[in-house]
Amino acid sequence: MERLQKVIAHAGIASRRKAEDYITAGRVRVNGEVVNELGTKVGKKDRVEVDGVPIYQEEPVYYLFYKPRGVISAVSDDKNRAVVTDYFAEVPERIYPVGRLDYDTSGILLLTNDGDFSQKLAHPKHEVEKVYVAKVKGIADKQTLQPLRKGVRIEGRKTAPARYNILSTDKKAETSIVELTIHEGRNHQVKNMLAAVNLPVQKLKRERYGELTLKGLQPGDYRRLHPKEIKSLLGQSK
Repeated sequence: MERLQKVIAHAGIASRRKAEDYITAGRVRVNGEVVNELGTKVGKKDRVEVDGVPIYQEEPVYYLFYKPRGVISAVSDDKNRAVVTDYFAEVPERIYPVGRLDYDTSGILLLTNDGDFSQKLAHPKHEVEKVYVAKVKGIADKQTLQPLRKGVRIEGRKTAPARYNILSTDKKAETSIVELTIHEGRNHQVKNMLAAVNLPVQKLKRERYGELTLKGLQPGDYRRLHPKEIKSLLGQSK
């Protein structure tokens, strides 16, 4: 038996906190009866509905996906472009991405059907490190990148301090390869940070998420997370 709000969160309907709001608002039924007590527990055989729509109590699953460029971080797209779940046709659970990567950005993306897990990792206060490698226009040097260590102002808000490494420079092509480590998750953050120091991004890849890497995977490949990896991610998101 599990608490009702946890079951709703695991089904990917909403975060656990939002599920509690649904329950207290009378939007949840169990076996046909409205339930608004937060302490309610349900089992596998109980029929749970949110706004009249039944949910299915799937076992939580967690995947690491190597997202290729040119793929939308969503479960559907009104322009019929490729979406990440197209690569999971053989997975029976209704999974969805944790956060997002831009259409033209490749690299690590997590997918799950556990709304509670997703909510914790997406929380603005989480401290999971993310490592990106960017090809940028311009010659990167320490003086140019130094502001990123203190944070730069983007859309009226200052970013948290970041770490950087200059992996290579090509003076003839006037490009550089820069590695940037951040722990925030704002939209287009890496692109905006590098643009703020006059190094516009030409190509971007997320190579590490917490302790997770792309080792052994090619673009479009995925694997299930190990229990220790899940535990490590949750420990870093407190």
